[in-house]
Amino acid sequence: MGGMTLTRRHVLTAAAAGAAATLLPARAATAAHPSATGLLQTTAPSLHPEGIAWDPLRRAYLVSSVRHGTVSVVGLDGCVRTLIADDRMISTLGVHVDARRGRVLVAFADIGVGTRSTPATMYASSGLGIFDLATGRARAVVPLTEIPGGHVANDIAIDPAGNAYVTDTASDGVYRVDPAGRATVLAQDARLANPTAGLNGIVHHPGGFLLAVSHATGELWRIGLGGQVRQVALDRPLVGGDGLVALPDGTLVAVTNGVLTGGDDAVRTLRGGPGWATARTTHRVAPWPDATPSTATWTPHGVQVLAGSLNVLFGQGVTSDEVRIRRY
Repeated sequence: MGGMTLTRRHVLTAAAAGAAATLLPARAATAAHPSATGLLQTTAPSLHPEGIAWDPLRRAYLVSSVRHGTVSVVGLDGCVRTLIADDRMISTLGVHVDARRGRVLVAFADIGVGTRSTPATMYASSGLGIFDLATGRARAVVPLTEIPGGHVANDIAIDPAGNAYVTDTASDGVYRVDPAGRATVLAQDARLANPTAGLNGIVHHPGGFLLAVSHATGELWRIGLGGQVRQVALDRPLVGGDGLVALPDGTLVAVTNGVLTGGDDAVRTLRGGPGWATARTTHRVAPWPDATPSTATWTPHGVQVLAGSLNVLFGQGVTSDEVRIRRY
């Protein structure tokens, strides 16, 4: 979380058109095991997930919901059920499973399309939810609003010590939340800001630094754990960059879409040069078969890419029940 934000014009249009949707019990539809067909397709009422993570405890997916602010379990049989529902989260975006500590970390915000969005909370309610992986109960809900301006906590990375790093797409910085739930600003740099959508996907690299993508510009940034910010020289920009996945072989998978930008619906693999000062594309699938892929997750079945019908919600201002998870 993965994640995506919108300009105020986009979100107000979508929110007004979709206001009649209500939270209903999730249900399964047609589904197939992803390792057999490469595609898991299911439905859940106006779920519109933006973030996805593999849950090794259940051997299933966890997905967020920009409409309902929940986290749901999606089984390999396509069955969908709610795991986390906390009224403090209006829209959930990036999701990260910290299996070692039995936690689910969830970035939340109000981007104007949630069923409980209000003028008072839009671009103001934002933070990191920390929940028990087994039960879904809240351990902590940490506000992330220290950086001046609007706030959209979007995606999450975690280091081996359990520190979480959260991008804020509406500002120019990255937060760090330690295992005790204490939040500080890790990095703040004017180059990370953008009036349409700033930093989005983020991952922790085994080399001891973070990689994060700017959605509108497609720039990739190397952020040191001491807060140093350096741009990665790319062979082609990741315009519409959304989710990132760090693979065991050291490569990076980047998911792009064109909801807010001139980006394409695509998934690509990048290999970094020494210290990730540079990176080049080694594989690319474009157009991606499912409209508006948002992010991906590493699983025993390989990389799986989520498409939660965000093009319908953000582009047409109506809701959809369709969820697709496809192998890259």
